[in-house]
Amino acid sequence: MPVPFQRVYLESAGYFMPGEPIPNERMDAYIAPLNRMSERIKRRILAENGILTRHYAIDAEGVTQHTNAQLAAGAIRDCLRRGGADLSRVSLLASGSSGGDTLMPGFANMIQGELAAQPMETHSVHGICAAGVSAIQTAAQGIELGAHRTAMAVASEMPSRLFKRSRFAARGYETDFDSHFLRWMLSDGAGALLLSDGSPALAGVPGLRLKLKWVHQRAFSGDYPVCMQLGLTEDRARGHLDFGSWAEAEAAGALSLRQDIRLLPHLFDIGIHEYAGLVRDGWVDPKRIDHFLCHYSSEKFIPVVEDLMAKADLSIPRERWWSNLAWRGNTGAASILVMLAEFLHTKTLKPGEQIFCYVPESGRFMAAYMLLEVEAVDAAAVAVATRAAAPAVPDDDFVIAPPHDPAAAPEGLGALLTELAAIWHDYRSRVWRTPLIRQIRERRFALPDYLNWMEQWVPQVREGSLWMREGAASLSEPYQMLASLIDVHAGEEQNDFNILFDDYKKAGGTVQQIGELRRNPGGEALNAYLHGLAATRDPIGLLGAIYIIEGTGQRIVPALLPLIKAGLKLPPDAFRFLEYHGHNDENHLSRWLVAVEMVMAVEGQARAARQIIDTARHTAALYLMQFQHITERMRHEPPGRPKANTAAAGGGFQ
Repeated sequence: MPVPFQRVYLESAGYFMPGEPIPNERMDAYIAPLNRMSERIKRRILAENGILTRHYAIDAEGVTQHTNAQLAAGAIRDCLRRGGADLSRVSLLASGSSGGDTLMPGFANMIQGELAAQPMETHSVHGICAAGVSAIQTAAQGIELGAHRTAMAVASEMPSRLFKRSRFAARGYETDFDSHFLRWMLSDGAGALLLSDGSPALAGVPGLRLKLKWVHQRAFSGDYPVCMQLGLTEDRARGHLDFGSWAEAEAAGALSLRQDIRLLPHLFDIGIHEYAGLVRDGWVDPKRIDHFLCHYSSEKFIPVVEDLMAKADLSIPRERWWSNLAWRGNTGAASILVMLAEFLHTKTLKPGEQIFCYVPESGRFMAAYMLLEVEAVDAAAVAVATRAAAPAVPDDDFVIAPPHDPAAAPEGLGALLTELAAIWHDYRSRVWRTPLIRQIRERRFALPDYLNWMEQWVPQVREGSLWMREGAASLSEPYQMLASLIDVHAGEEQNDFNILFDDYKKAGGTVQQIGELRRNPGGEALNAYLHGLAATRDPIGLLGAIYIIEGTGQRIVPALLPLIKAGLKLPPDAFRFLEYHGHNDENHLSRWLVAVEMVMAVEGQARAARQIIDTARHTAALYLMQFQHITERMRHEPPGRPKANTAAAGGGFQ
């Protein structure tokens, strides 16, 4: 959950941009073309990103004019000057950057040395765009905990040294698009914020103070592959330290900064889902946001973010957005600090106004947010309530979309699909961490593991249509069209367990009677929950269960099936059930959307959506439990004992 602050205020903000602004037509003097392809790529990128000028800390000969530490020191001096403050007040310095001038020591220590500053606590955050927010959070936490009264957060970037033409000589001036791309996107600069525990007026704004209400950061690095990196080869197979020399690493392209732009749409998708969660949990109200500072690397992404917000019914009007990308360029971790500083220097603020900041980081996918509020100097302090934390669980290199894309939602369903997608992302990520799925992903999944899975799964799928039919029978007259649709779906699913049991036997399964198999505790819990809900009047929440169950078959199964096939070497007809649901559940999901629209027309959107969302959340938790118990080997019931109840939570990929 967000980290709330009750006693942290922003005193002043500053920035340092090296040299004169460099317009697009003069870029070649600093970032020279590599080959014939360079000019075409440059025209394309500059036409899309909206950047008109930027700053470089190198000259036209490629000679460094300011080190990265000097950029940061320049921003700190500007920040102190604007606030009329002295460096001696600062007892904590937190820096954020993708890299300083040295591999070690830490960047914050190098900045402290550049400033010839007094002894103090330092923290160096190494990251990409969100590293600036991390520095702010570190400084703010030091104040909130009472360890410091005044702290400085600074972020600085100097990628221009990586883009010089000479850097590509070892590769014959040839490189991949992902490396080409960033040469026309990134530039140099630094920003700094002075934070304190008092209630001073904001520099240059008598009578007003600016309170940091909270910071929220969440990384999805376990869910997605590396998107932006420096230090790996193009195929990410080797790191720069794995080569015999720096020259070999450079020749192999391991010292080229890259970004896989094919992954970028997923970055904004997760960012908006996280934003929707902040709104849902009461941390931010879009209607109350007066100023939205969004760090986007290219103006091409403005309509993407805008559309995703609109689909979720969480829009912030475009006239409230503010950015300096066009004339300051994309300075990575420094961008949000430079943006906030220039915004405060040029805008007129009023008490009660809120400033909401959003920073997506593409490195390996991260989203960061901050909320600040303008107060009158004589205003009473208002505590920020804390909320229960939702644990974050990482994922892996597979990109698995939710069953329905909220961006393509039919009219009126955007908010529902956005919240369901948030539940899905959390569920899918947790499933990906279970021992069973880890075995499959890590190629440790052997035939005995597969048979063990099937022995617990077959009895769960058996009679899987029962709870759907029971739910359809519990629907009242206004829902008869929905009941008919569910009956059709249940009819298609009722014999699936036979297909799965045949697959099990073809794979070498030795249990001959289904009745000798039993569900695991997670399957029992899921079964009991769905049957209990199906027996209630008008159980429309079951559509939330179908969303998770069918989504598992249509999204997770196709990602796992190639790995299972490659590892087990079984005949193709031993995977009929998995193949069937990987394809057929797409049709089922389309039918699901029709069913939701039927319910909304009868029940009303707010009440229907809440029931569907709540059931989806409960089903995801129970389905996860079922996955977790797979690897805890289940004993078969002896043939002479009574058979276990085989009515199970089926429907789709169970």
